Amino acid sequence: MDSRKIKSYGTMAYLFSRVIYRVTRDQLTEGSLGPMLRETIRRRSLSIPEDISFSDLLEKKADKDGDHPFLRYQDQALNLRQLNERSNRVAHALQERGARPGEGVGIMMSNCPEFLYAFYALQKLGMYAIPINTQLKGDGLAYIINHSEIKYFFFDHTVSEEIQKIRDKTAQVREFICFRGEAPAGFKLPPGSRDYGELLDPKYPATNLGISYDRNNMCIIMYTSGTTGLPKGVVYRYVHSGVRRLGMGARLLYSKNDILFTCLPLFHANALWITVTQAMWAGAQVALAKRFSASRFWDEIRQSRATTFNCLGAMAPILLKQPPNPKDKDHSVRFILSSACPPEAAEPFEKRFGVRLWETYGAVDGGGVVTFNVGNAPYGSIGKPMMGTKYRLVDEGMKDVAVDEPGELVIWIGENRESSVEYLKDQKATSQKMRDGWLHTGDLISKDKDGYLYFRGRASDYMRRRGENVSAYEVESQVINYPAVLECAVYGVPSEMGEDDIMTTIVPREGQKIDLPDLVRFLAEKLPRFAVPRYINVVDKLPKTETHRVQKNILKAQGVTPSTWDREKDEEEKK
Repeated sequence: MDSRKIKSYGTMAYLFSRVIYRVTRDQLTEGSLGPMLRETIRRRSLSIPEDISFSDLLEKKADKDGDHPFLRYQDQALNLRQLNERSNRVAHALQERGARPGEGVGIMMSNCPEFLYAFYALQKLGMYAIPINTQLKGDGLAYIINHSEIKYFFFDHTVSEEIQKIRDKTAQVREFICFRGEAPAGFKLPPGSRDYGELLDPKYPATNLGISYDRNNMCIIMYTSGTTGLPKGVVYRYVHSGVRRLGMGARLLYSKNDILFTCLPLFHANALWITVTQAMWAGAQVALAKRFSASRFWDEIRQSRATTFNCLGAMAPILLKQPPNPKDKDHSVRFILSSACPPEAAEPFEKRFGVRLWETYGAVDGGGVVTFNVGNAPYGSIGKPMMGTKYRLVDEGMKDVAVDEPGELVIWIGENRESSVEYLKDQKATSQKMRDGWLHTGDLISKDKDGYLYFRGRASDYMRRRGENVSAYEVESQVINYPAVLECAVYGVPSEMGEDDIMTTIVPREGQKIDLPDLVRFLAEKLPRFAVPRYINVVDKLPKTETHRVQKNILKAQGVTPSTWDREKDEEEKK
């Protein structure tokens, strides 16, 4: 056994002993240890007692340790008491405006403390939050506002023009509230909108409202990215908010000495839950950046004294392709949680930046299933499901696939409501997600002979080429290794043969030009012939969501254009 695995098994043993101790201690203090143990034994899987809300957690932590520094943003620093008090003021202001339990509140704001004030405030009122991607516009934005029945809508100056364009399509919204604290000089409050600053007026009490509400009410609706179609709203209810499960992850990973950095948007679960909520559970701090910038990233890490951060798929390769810097290892980061990092990038990333990269797997609509690879599995693996999760890797007929073959990951949920998934107003999608007690993740995973799992892409992202199934994720993992490529997207376009032709759109590194025939030769050495892209587009940037997911639906709609390079046509002309 190599030294990396020996060290990682020690890490795993330490982490699990710590989480068991902390969870037992906290549940004993709350008087809920007995019910948790009884349900866990009955179901033969970890069972969480009745959940708490995100604002319950804030109030609990503010009462216990209100002076603890919690949030740093630009030149602002807030402790837990200040965060709680300002959230209370916003809650009182909303109540004065007629807000009631069970109503929806949209938050379409870029990263700032005011996002969090609004988020916690509406939870104190028993309302439900709809965090919204700041890049949405037009009919797509109006769809989410109407579909989720938003009554109050928070937005900032950066999206004010888009909001004005859809006002006549969203008549059910009672009040639009604009945050203009970071707006440029001369910015005027949009007609018919209220100033967010009014909600923080000292005339509103800084104390909790003490509102009672139905715990079966919706708590949050998190919309999927909608990269392949209309977004679906994943419903979380107060009774099963997921807050306690996040607490278990926090106890596993963090201590009060940690500073969790995030440049990911607060409207996304990664920043709002995995960073902010888990930092609150752990008694740690959050360093909040406005957005991801590859050129400024490590300077922000050093300035914030961060000890950890989360890294989504494309971020690691992009950071690796930045020019080497003598300060690359000059930071306080002790580990990174990564999701969908290309296997070939993991080890070079660790060596260049002097960090431990722990690969994880989970999803907003994944039923709470989490895997970890803290070095106890090969590079590229997502580890194994935690907490005795019962799972299978299956084909379209629900038959188990062979070792090293990709199959859809399905999780046994049975009647466990904590782990079930509900889509808003979409019983068909909910039924397809949950079938005969099995939760269908839609993710293709393979398992090696030792039982370690590997992410192979979304089932919806697979292509059929010359009778073979091709994973876009695996092709992308090779394209990104070409030295002149900064980032890429791979997807299928209609073929004259009735299947798919493979197309890739690539962004070159700054100042470099891509030799397309050479790129094809490079890929031919690493991929089967049928998986080498036929069509290649070179662009300045890819269309993305704020969470850095490529919007492939846009690229597919564009399809093959006059500027697209056709490998097969080029090869034919050279014969």
